Amino acid sequence: MKQLIENLIKKSIETINPDNTVNVDNIRIDRTKDRAHGDFATNIAMLLAKPLKQAPRQIAQSIIDNLPKDEHISKVEIAGPGFINFFINKSSIADALEQMNSDPRLGIAKVAEPKTIVVDYSAPNVAKEMAVHHIRSTVIGDAVVRVLEFLGNKVIRANHIGDWGTQFGMLIAYLEKKENESGQGMDLSDFEAFYREAKECYDTDEEFAVKARHYVVLLQGGDEYCRSMWKKLVNMTMVQNQKLYDRLDVTLSDKDIMGESLYNDMLPVVVQDLIDKKIAVEDQGAIVVYLPQFKNKEGNPLGNIIRKKDGGYLYTTTDIACAKYRAEKLKADRILYFTDSRQSQHLETVWAICRKAGYVGENVSLEHCPFGMMLGKDGKPFKTRSGGTVKLRDVLDEAEARVTTLLEQRNSTLNDEDKQKVIHNIAIGAVKYADLSKNRTTDYIFDWDQMLSFEGNTAPYLQYAYSRIRAIFRKANNLSAGKIVITNEAEEDLANKLLAFSEAVNSVGAKTLPNLLCNYIFELSNIFMHFYEACPILKEGVEEDIAKSRLALCELTAKVLKQGLELLGINVMEQM
Repeated sequence: MKQLIENLIKKSIETINPDNTVNVDNIRIDRTKDRAHGDFATNIAMLLAKPLKQAPRQIAQSIIDNLPKDEHISKVEIAGPGFINFFINKSSIADALEQMNSDPRLGIAKVAEPKTIVVDYSAPNVAKEMAVHHIRSTVIGDAVVRVLEFLGNKVIRANHIGDWGTQFGMLIAYLEKKENESGQGMDLSDFEAFYREAKECYDTDEEFAVKARHYVVLLQGGDEYCRSMWKKLVNMTMVQNQKLYDRLDVTLSDKDIMGESLYNDMLPVVVQDLIDKKIAVEDQGAIVVYLPQFKNKEGNPLGNIIRKKDGGYLYTTTDIACAKYRAEKLKADRILYFTDSRQSQHLETVWAICRKAGYVGENVSLEHCPFGMMLGKDGKPFKTRSGGTVKLRDVLDEAEARVTTLLEQRNSTLNDEDKQKVIHNIAIGAVKYADLSKNRTTDYIFDWDQMLSFEGNTAPYLQYAYSRIRAIFRKANNLSAGKIVITNEAEEDLANKLLAFSEAVNSVGAKTLPNLLCNYIFELSNIFMHFYEACPILKEGVEEDIAKSRLALCELTAKVLKQGLELLGINVMEQM
């Protein structure tokens, strides 16, 4: 409908401005918040006031007077300083709902020009267990990936794991020590203890420390033994991480791993190229890039070391090579980085170097999608009672334990198999939605009571809303959904919200903000509840064609809730 209105406005402007002296390529059409102002509104008349040298209301009236007649439009009005409000025929709204209900994609078109989009998210470290702070990058990134794929783009998931660095000499030496002591291969189940013990051994045993430093050199030089031990550490870590991804219903897998080590061979080549292009210079033995647009505390150009005096490379070097690889090798049109907000300046400097060197063209969009911190109820970073890092595994275990207790209190009649599915779906959905429903750029409070509530903007509330709609059909006996007819205000409110689904999904793809879809789904469920209270369906006295029409609205609402939650990575259930 937006496209129809835009085309009508363009034809009208062509009539009143035959010389084409104004640009009308991008006419903004918005859904109105108050239906007294129609269904759609545009501010185009105010934007044309200066180039046409006329008052906005005068331009608005000229546009209305010259609009081609269209059966979908019942009325057009001017509001305020020059807004143009469009009222859509109820029959046209009903027809649009019928088309949406019969479309497997629920009216969401695939993008006209699919892009190759690389999405960098999750990124845990090797030989360290995933902690609760990994939730944000993992679930926000995965929701955006799902949306971008659904819209028809080619999405490349990039799990940029921390699998390289000087610490691996220490970890390889300690893994060797433990395997020698046990006399066989080992299953590394407690990474936290393993890392802590390795560090303690490094600090207190000089012979061990010498071996660890030697193993770093061998590893970086491609030594076969050190490489095999390193791979063992990576594999043991990622096996555990994959179990967590699977529990979280996240789409990451082994084939998406693109760790720091992937770019190792590129580092000396990149540094030499930056020297040759006179972008990098030697400064006290180190190789540095100075960027005039970034200043230090003294107001001088900020120096970015890309090779240390001892020949070692830094995260900056790796991230330059990484961006170059994604643009040149993966042919990315758009590159998204889901990392915390503290990485902003680091990424800006890396991208500035890449642009200057010609590694990433201006046609490639580089986007930092930052997120805030996860806080406890005390407003401080979420920690254990002893001040330690909260393991992601422990959070998921507790979520499932709390949901189990909730179902027992509700006297659930589900069999054991169905109950386990419900426990998993509610628990994981609640943890993910608590994060996804907040604007990712802000900090948020991790609150068990709030996230597991069956009231308010939570996953359990939305999952329950879906199952309640499905229950209507179980009670309907032989009555089925029929042709949609809009007969009252509550139906019209629900209809307009349903038709806005495509806009909500597209907004997530454009802005990488899953909370926009969360807000839409929550608002839809509230509007549906008002519709359900105001518009009886199965009660005695309701005419059959009206009941069937309302069942069709129920059916479409359930489809939208299910699809919307699936795009967020959250499962629904027919019964709870």
